[in-house]
Amino acid sequence: MPDIISKLKNLWKADGRAASITPIEGKAAFRLMYEDLEIGQLTLSDSIWQFSYSEAFKAQGRLKPLIDFPDINKTYQSEELPPFFAHRIPGLGQPKVQKIILKEKIDAHNEAALLKRFGERSITNPFRLLAV
Repeated sequence: MPDIISKLKNLWKADGRAASITPIEGKAAFRLMYEDLEIGQLTLSDSIWQFSYSEAFKAQGRLKPLIDFPDINKTYQSEELPPFFAHRIPGLGQPKVQKIILKEKIDAHNEAALLKRFGERSITNPFRLLAV
């Protein structure tokens, strides 16, 4: 019987991204920004993605928490890149994206590398994701 859980986990991934995975080794760090306010930090270490809100975000009262991360005092951990961030990676089947990957020698299977290259801006939300 096929692994149904694995299939369900890949349903939300954009076209051509089902083969991209969290790297086993390596580290990555990103700052999620809205205008000049740091919303929080996304890190990767030992194959675990971690998101937590910044103290500046916790102290402000203008913006609400992200729907995927409702508790501002919690540190969220996952073995998979959370959908809020994964959707910042374009479909790898796009010719323009394939050209960039080849030209810049990006590992198309490494979500951290893809997020670093393509994740700063998204057409789906006003936040910026800055690689640190």
